[in-house]
Amino acid sequence: MKQRLQKLIAAAGIASRRHAEDFIKSGQVTVNGEVVVELGVKADPETDHIKVKGRLINPQLAQRKNVYVLLNKPKGYLTSMSDPEDRPLVVDLIPASLGRLHPVGRLDFNTEGLLLLTNDGEFTNLITSARNQIPKVYKAKVQGTPSDKAIDRLRRGVSLGEGERTAPADVRRLRESESNSWFEVVLHEGRNQQVRRMFDAIGHSVVRLGRTRIGELEDKNLRIGEWRKLTENEVKRFKKSKRVKRETRPRVRGLIG
Repeated sequence: MKQRLQKLIAAAGIASRRHAEDFIKSGQVTVNGEVVVELGVKADPETDHIKVKGRLINPQLAQRKNVYVLLNKPKGYLTSMSDPEDRPLVVDLIPASLGRLHPVGRLDFNTEGLLLLTNDGEFTNLITSARNQIPKVYKAKVQGTPSDKAIDRLRRGVSLGEGERTAPADVRRLRESESNSWFEVVLHEGRNQQVRRMFDAIGHSVVRLGRTRIGELEDKNLRIGEWRKLTENEVKRFKKSKRVKRETRPRVRGLIG
């Protein structure tokens, strides 16, 4: 059966669908030896030879089994598949026997906490797509004691400069000491270093940051640096959340004029 190339590339675990589109537009995908640069092109992996960056992906499509992993990322690891500076990578913490897995979204180099890895590009697209708005929960330790007024600014959304503004966020004060404060922050979007930049905007730098939950998924028993496979029910819950969002969208009726 013919399917869009970006969907097939994602299904092969080469990249997320969004990055697969970048491969296509940059001329790095061929079908039966011909370069494809248009996103609407379809192919059948049973009859067409599909290559990404010169590598045939048909075997991955034929033999591939979806793998879903939850990692409690330590700080000091890069959420990437490679690094020109040779810094430690999160993929190095996962056994090679699980195959080639890619991170789902990102956690900053100095941020720890829950991170998903998979070879399922469709699943990656589901988690990272802005329209799905899967919440991520963070615990932040910040310098000083922000005022209630400052925290209300974070809840409403703050400017990050250059016309960039955050969406409203759930921010809950956990505890305080003489020099630091701890907060729980729930985000429904994923801007680069967003939590750190939010607290910088109110004059209180983040000292330590960790992600504790992705959607409904959390695991308080998973130690820093440890990983486990997701259960079938956990994967189904993520996919079910996408169906629910689609089913509950309001229908717009045409106007009769």
